[in-house]
Amino acid sequence: MTSTSKNDPLNLLHTNPGAIKSGSDKELVHNLLREIVRVKELIKHYDSAEDGSGKLGAAILNELVLEAYNSLVNYDVLLMRKYYDLLLNCD
Repeated sequence: MTSTSKNDPLNLLHTNPGAIKSGSDKELVHNLLREIVRVKELIKHYDSAEDGSGKLGAAILNELVLEAYNSLVNYDVLLMRKYYDLLLNCD
């Protein structure tokens, strides 16, 4: 297993589906992953802005996505909820 796959929250779902404890936690993981994917697309939009005007926004969103990934990898439900709410409001 490579270092990349160790830190991939999707790997948790594929290799150890029993690690997610309850239905609401499964829904939270699914919703957080969906928001991470959505915000990563938003980051591409910010990065493509002319004259680098979206670089600050992209950097902030990248940090939020990184922290959201970390909350999944560490299975910290409180942080997952926090980052889900933060990512949900990114536009």
